[in-house]
Amino acid sequence: MKMGISTLLGLLVLTLELFMSFNVSAANPVKGTKQVPAEALLSFNHYIKTCPQAEGIIQQKVGDWLQKDFTLAASIIRLHFHDCVLRGCDASILLNHQGSERRAFASNTLRGFQVIDDIKAELERQCPKTVSCADILTAATRDATIIAGGPFWEVPFGRKDGKISIAREADEKVPQGHENITALIQLFQEKGLNMLDLVTLSGAHTIGRSTCYAFKQRLSNFNGTGRPDPSLNSMYLNNFLKKKCQNDSDLVFLDAVTPKAFDTQFYTNLNKKLGLLSTDQLLKSDVRTGPFVAAMASQPFLFESQFAVSMVKLGNVEVLTRPNEGEIRVNCNFVNA
Repeated sequence: MKMGISTLLGLLVLTLELFMSFNVSAANPVKGTKQVPAEALLSFNHYIKTCPQAEGIIQQKVGDWLQKDFTLAASIIRLHFHDCVLRGCDASILLNHQGSERRAFASNTLRGFQVIDDIKAELERQCPKTVSCADILTAATRDATIIAGGPFWEVPFGRKDGKISIAREADEKVPQGHENITALIQLFQEKGLNMLDLVTLSGAHTIGRSTCYAFKQRLSNFNGTGRPDPSLNSMYLNNFLKKKCQNDSDLVFLDAVTPKAFDTQFYTNLNKKLGLLSTDQLLKSDVRTGPFVAAMASQPFLFESQFAVSMVKLGNVEVLTRPNEGEIRVNCNFVNA
């Protein structure tokens, strides 16, 4: 009986997610395209004739890069999130020009651009002007997750690349690790994602790292009090974080216990006040998200299953799929001439 409530909670929500996902497509058969949501125009066989080797190339390239640097797995997942949370999953984060999202302060520590460039170059050699940068980034995120030990999910394809990328939007919208939970919930709701998605996708921090800059206010002057954040484990603070953070650019694993394992330890850590970012720790203490944290901590299968569901939802956010939208970039760094 001890696990009954959380198990029921998790499975009911998961069932609801799957049911709603199925019915979005089922409720929109092949009527006029104006009636069909943009994500319904994505398909698993989009490249079956034009570039059947696309997924294989992406998988191989991601594997090669992660073999050289495992930390790139978390970086690619984060890059995908930064892309989708602004203007949808349109590869706008990859555009590299003055004033683009990529040049924003919020994007200072993003990595993995060279992985996407390498994949794109190979795909341009084999299937010119065919595979979008948005599709590459979405599929690379799935493959990076799998290699890191996370779950598999099918990626539908057909996204176009956006032509607009604005640094100011990134600095205003992208979470930086110190927002309140209400702001995060609202941001996710704007993108068609719910509180369960917020808690689940935060679980990607099971393999990520953070600069000390993102949480330094918690170490000694939390909210201007001149004291550490009381929700931070004192031993973790004094015996590790204060020693580790000599400079703002120093890196610390978001999961202090099993930093290289894609598991539910991240959620267990929150129960012990070991959440590195205040936004992560607040997931546990907030009454709206706390029950989801408890369910994930106790049930690895629930986390893995829901992570796949939530990542599909994230990858479908505000996608450009119609003939008059976006383009297939030849170089992910620039819009086509």
